[in-house]
Amino acid sequence: MTPAELELLDDDLRRLERQHALLRLPSFGAEEAWALGCRLREASGAAGHAMVIEVRLARRTVFYSSMPGSTAVNEDWARRKRNTAELFEQSSYRVGRGLLKEGTTLEAQMAARPSDFAAHGGAVPILLRDGTCVGCATVSGIPQRADHALVVAALAEACGVALEDVALR
Repeated sequence: MTPAELELLDDDLRRLERQHALLRLPSFGAEEAWALGCRLREASGAAGHAMVIEVRLARRTVFYSSMPGSTAVNEDWARRKRNTAELFEQSSYRVGRGLLKEGTTLEAQMAARPSDFAAHGGAVPILLRDGTCVGCATVSGIPQRADHALVVAALAEACGVALEDVALR
């Protein structure tokens, strides 16, 4: 890894930790899960993205949309990214960037099967202000960094956090 790539990785990890600390809600139930899913679908459609979108509450799917143009591959990626975010209670992108920094993989680190887990951007845990993980928002359909950014933007809006305070550079 070049010094510039390492600097970008370190900056990403700092920003991802900031997201984890700031993107927290006072409460999150089925109505909020549905609203978040609708917000993600609206943003995806406005940008012309064909995506799979899933919002879960207590490991149960509350919102699911397979937009026109998305494929079964997107659905499988969403499942694998969601599994990662729910297991670690960290964004799947944060997990992936951390593993890259450590020079390892989920498979090498904990024998996690690639058919079940993916440390790629697009799944972000839903956290309450006290840090309790109550759900997960996942998208799949565009490059992983953009998938992650889409979920972060929707969560920032829901949390009343300025996007520039948490967006990756």
